[in-house]
Amino acid sequence: MIKGFHSNLVETIILLAAAVLPAVFLMKYIYGKDKADKEPAGLLIRLVFLGVFSTLPALILESMMENYILPAMRIRSEVFYAIFVALEVGLIEEGCKMFFLHKAVWRNPNFNFRFDGIVYAVTVSLGFAAYENIHYVMAYGLGVAAQRALLAVPAHMAFAVFMGAFYGRAKMCDVYGMDDKRRENMRLAYGTAVFLHAFYDACAMIGSLAASLLFMVFVAVMYRLVTRLIQNESITDQRIF
Repeated sequence: MIKGFHSNLVETIILLAAAVLPAVFLMKYIYGKDKADKEPAGLLIRLVFLGVFSTLPALILESMMENYILPAMRIRSEVFYAIFVALEVGLIEEGCKMFFLHKAVWRNPNFNFRFDGIVYAVTVSLGFAAYENIHYVMAYGLGVAAQRALLAVPAHMAFAVFMGAFYGRAKMCDVYGMDDKRRENMRLAYGTAVFLHAFYDACAMIGSLAASLLFMVFVAVMYRLVTRLIQNESITDQRIF
């Protein structure tokens, strides 16, 4: 009995580590790129937990969509169905992340550099991704852990980097009274993340050879652009106030 319990405990710890460590590694990577003014640990921990909590409204909204909206639409085309679901998931998940991001940091005095927008958005998003990853890894085992570590978790970070880059600009525009530019950058923060998320999911869900090839090209290009964007935003970071 004790031996079996010990074996199950070790297995659970390994699965949890496999699920969480990719998100931790990427958070550390982004944190290291914040050269001007490091963010307080307490704020980042709070953002991680808000990212985890944001999975709850996302799950509720996605369940409503799956149980009520999609059946009522009677979509027959598998491709159109995949595109519609991917768009809805992108709208819901990125919307939930951005809602909690905005509530937590918009008026926070630590949000005083443009790159902070990326740090905050990525931290919330990886909190979301880590919790989602735990669910998948605990359900399907280590076989899915490597795939999600290379694709799903970095994808959530990539969506958040674009969201955070525009979000940092929106904050700067807000401080300088540029309301039109603030609204434009807020729309871009949300819209870009939604588009990338939806395109990623649609290619993965369609599953045809053409969609799979497009998925691989899209992921490679997105990761390349994200790497460049992080580097550029880190080097050209500006104080907001």
